[in-house]
Amino acid sequence: MKKAKATDELRGEYERKDLGVGVRGKYYEEYQKGTNLVLLSPDVAEVFSTEEAVNEALRSLISLAQKSTARKTRSTSSRRKPASR
Repeated sequence: MKKAKATDELRGEYERKDLGVGVRGKYYEEYQKGTNLVLLSPDVAEVFSTEEAVNEALRSLISLAQKSTARKTRSTSSRRKPASR
């Protein structure tokens, strides 16, 4: 039995005419805006109704994470003096 040839294989060579007309700067404005899309899972999307709500929650989480991982420095050179009697 022969395997069916996949229709989505890459060709060895492409002609310029096969690629269609290019448009210079087609996505330039969107790129300049710095848009970054993220797909939320349906259960997460149910909780957050707007992008502002998502951003606020993430900023809060970032702040909390930074506070909880901040290193507490203690001096190891000075020891407690014994209480005088």
